[in-house]
Amino acid sequence: MADHSPYQQKIIKRYYNNFDSIQSQKLAEMVTELYLSEGKKRDKLWVRVGEVLTKLEFPASRIEHLLEKRDPALLAGIMQELAGKLS
Repeated sequence: MADHSPYQQKIIKRYYNNFDSIQSQKLAEMVTELYLSEGKKRDKLWVRVGEVLTKLEFPASRIEHLLEKRDPALLAGIMQELAGKLS
């Protein structure tokens, strides 16, 4: 981080300090989009959901199950679980 200004270093540090919250917010937005989308857009959203959950180090078996079922209600339940961890 030597090639970043002190201001940039603070921004980068805050981003990584809040990484879990940022990713959880993205998931919450995706839940809404999944209920409203259909077709290829919905398929792409499920791929992104899997990527975000992997970044959050969610168990791979549960991610596979979620992507297999493709049920937004299951994702909403996972969001509640993650919210409990972040609190």
